[in-house]
Amino acid sequence: MKRAALLASVGAADIQFPFILPNRHKGLPPSDQVNLGLIGCNNRGFHVLLNHLKVEGVNCVALCDCDAKVLKKRSRDLVMAGYAQPVLYEDFRHLLEQKDIDAVIIGTPDHWHCLPTVFACELGKDVYVEKPMANSIEECNVMVKAARKYARVVQVGQQQRSSEVWNQVMQYLASGKLGQIQKTNVWGNFNYGLGPKRQSDSQVPEGVNYDLFLGPASKRPFNDARYHGSWRFFWDYGGGLVTDWGVHLLDMALWAKNIQIPASSVLAAGTQIESAERMRETFDTMTATFNYPGYMVHWENNAGKQIGPFGRHYGVAFVGENGTLVADRSKWEVLPEWDEQKKATKIAPVPATQGANGHVKHPENFIHCVKSREEPVCPVEVGRAVAINAHMANIAVRSGQGFLIWDDQKNRFSNSRMASKLIKPNYRKPWIFPKV
Repeated sequence: MKRAALLASVGAADIQFPFILPNRHKGLPPSDQVNLGLIGCNNRGFHVLLNHLKVEGVNCVALCDCDAKVLKKRSRDLVMAGYAQPVLYEDFRHLLEQKDIDAVIIGTPDHWHCLPTVFACELGKDVYVEKPMANSIEECNVMVKAARKYARVVQVGQQQRSSEVWNQVMQYLASGKLGQIQKTNVWGNFNYGLGPKRQSDSQVPEGVNYDLFLGPASKRPFNDARYHGSWRFFWDYGGGLVTDWGVHLLDMALWAKNIQIPASSVLAAGTQIESAERMRETFDTMTATFNYPGYMVHWENNAGKQIGPFGRHYGVAFVGENGTLVADRSKWEVLPEWDEQKKATKIAPVPATQGANGHVKHPENFIHCVKSREEPVCPVEVGRAVAINAHMANIAVRSGQGFLIWDDQKNRFSNSRMASKLIKPNYRKPWIFPKV
């Protein structure tokens, strides 16, 4: 995409391309180094960047955020830690025009995952995009098309795919000891799921480009409850617990069966029990069952709770013929079934086994693939499948349908026109939904 086309939807000042910044890998040839730009610096995006910077040969040459306070703070954090001063941008489109950037990290709110990913692919840059891959089903679809059309490496930030614990779990499941997995139960109970407390609209904070924060989302007055940290509880920007922790954990249920497509149907219910004093649109309490041929995946979340099945406030339980494997990010164990005839357990129990998380390994894999052009461990098809499942659950409740049948070939819900209207978002002008 040419620069004029890239910037056409919103007016922008001329871009002054910076010189290539010095880096801390002077012993490595440029061909072994990767220059990153970060889009969305406040919280998760910056932590993902720091994990990338632990990988040899990685430099941060640019930062972008619509909040000047955040942008300056993160720039200062990098310089104080001994990194080179990055070029700073308010608008991600300007960052994407910087010539020496090889790849970008997208750590924005969910509604800002799609456009930067598509634009980056068009401009020949690889992408590490946080989960969920996008804030709607159709945005997921166009991101897959962009990654494949432009042959870019796109790693979705479902870092459990690189975790030692979860890789051990998948190796055990592949051994066949647990027998046929008949069902997987997934749960996530978190206090923060209640969302922010109700507060009044206010003036836009100094230094915040609020119109750019909203982007393609609908125009609303500024409210701090819909801004840093709590945007995910409003449909324009996120999908609540099921698209946050739910995507990470549901992904494990799909990985166990090597599934890379959405479920054929979903049955879901959700409520807002604590809504009186909370400012939230998403569901604090939800259950959803995703159906695949011969396989069921069940999700539930209870916001405001910190306890759950097997004494874990979040986790995954793979229910097999011979026992149940229970896991979270820190440990996994196997609880065997009892064989009444043999008067013994069907398989040997596995005590709680710990392992390292994937927060650094996932960026390592991405950088390796940027250099080698191999497929990352969490490619766009994997990110799409689990994100669509999460969106399907929300849509089933939002539409009032409850039960939805998904036609992946025709990209619609075959039993509900109302639900199908929620597949593609309506972008606020002058932003235009991307075509690939």
